[in-house]
Amino acid sequence: MAIVSVWAKPGSKKPGVGGRHGDALIVAVAARPINGQANDAVVATLAEALNVAKREVRIVGGHTGRAKRVEVPDRVAARAAELMGPA
Repeated sequence: MAIVSVWAKPGSKKPGVGGRHGDALIVAVAARPINGQANDAVVATLAEALNVAKREVRIVGGHTGRAKRVEVPDRVAARAAELMGPA
């Protein structure tokens, strides 16, 4: 498993994955950060963008903030880096 730094943008009008916030991949979700809804949406949105099952994506740090550490399968870590765009 690989760890990907993610910058969550809850309550976004344009949900999606892509772009860079420092060294983190931006994941925008429509869900609000209430009762873990935004975290669930981050996992689902990232899993869809990486074309893996939701059960293969897990937040391992930053549950209550925008900066998160997310565990993804090694086979898609390069794809996550591509989604960030150029440094």
